[in-house]
Amino acid sequence: MDSFKDLELEEKLQQAIEACGFETPTPIQRDSIPEILKGKDVLASAQTGTGKTASFVLPAMHKLLSKPNRKGSGPRVLILTPTRELAGQVNNNIRDLGQFCKFVTGSVIGGMPYPPQIRLLQKKVDILVATPGRLMDHMEKGRIDYSDLEIFVLDEADRMLDLGFIGDIRNIAAKLPRERQTLLFSATLEGKVLTIAHDLLRDPVTIQLASNNVKHELIKQKVHYADDLIHKHRILDSYLKRDELTHALIFTATKKTADRLAAILEAQGHNSAALHGDMPQGLRKKTMDKMQERKLRILVATDVAARGLDIKGITHVINFELPSVAEDYIHRIGRTGRAGENGIAISLVSPEDWGKLREIERLTDMPVERVVVPGLEPERAGPEFRSASAASRLPRFGRKKRRMGSRLRR
Repeated sequence: MDSFKDLELEEKLQQAIEACGFETPTPIQRDSIPEILKGKDVLASAQTGTGKTASFVLPAMHKLLSKPNRKGSGPRVLILTPTRELAGQVNNNIRDLGQFCKFVTGSVIGGMPYPPQIRLLQKKVDILVATPGRLMDHMEKGRIDYSDLEIFVLDEADRMLDLGFIGDIRNIAAKLPRERQTLLFSATLEGKVLTIAHDLLRDPVTIQLASNNVKHELIKQKVHYADDLIHKHRILDSYLKRDELTHALIFTATKKTADRLAAILEAQGHNSAALHGDMPQGLRKKTMDKMQERKLRILVATDVAARGLDIKGITHVINFELPSVAEDYIHRIGRTGRAGENGIAISLVSPEDWGKLREIERLTDMPVERVVVPGLEPERAGPEFRSASAASRLPRFGRKKRRMGSRLRR
């Protein structure tokens, strides 16, 4: 498939594709769109930044245009997403790809007022994007009619399961028509994702273009051992002073740390802001817009931004604190090195995080390069987890400490 024209989509969608400047389908679009157009259930995995959203939005819109008549007032397409941020990006794609159509679309997400959402649900909605918790709220009040539903999409399913939404997903699916098309998109296809897919999908076509140990070939990954918090701040400062760092996303483990670090960086003269789940939705959107518009150089975020946050031109992702779940490391660093661009991922690892680093390297099946900033060498290097490949990447002091440890064990 060399062109979107080969898909033979409705003319209004082809117009929108051309207006957006898209020419050749990405691999996930090439493999999934024809199967969805055939009416097949699809179980698909792909990296973020690969055009995944258009993979289900385009064929869904094509089906709506092909069969415009309807009976009830409920949604014909329901797209479930794990976070408000991802819901916003899906809506942006719907707006762009449906710009020449007259679809009624909207969102039902947490953190936003109820009245506009209630009014939306009283209309004949074509495409509804929702987060599980808020959707369940409306369902419990009897505000949603699913009698016309044709397509059910689970986007970033693995993330929804990580966030504990498995019960909500099952409850929502139980209320949907049995004769529907179900599409499940996930960064990984394993564990609970396969369980929920087995329960909800019927004889699905499986498309696997990503795996847990995706190498992120365009991203140069580095680890700095840090003795303590002060040492971390010094290493971080050395990077923030570099001209090559034009826009950075810094990850912390907690909301409190994100606020504190953003305030410290702002006081040091860096144009920065925090982003986390306790912020009002309006402020979160305003902050992300400022980053998109290059009015911010540094965004300090919790894992709420690890998935679904698509900001162009992020040159560096810095893990000020490693995530508790190893899979989140993959999604964090995937915020850079997007759309064919190179990126740099830096992890500042203190002794209490050595175990987390070990889990990340086991998951990715790849040692991360250990580096030092001249003059900021750690007093002690971390234990290494891969004898030959990892040791060859260690700074000299790291190899010495390892040999000393071996002699002590003998």
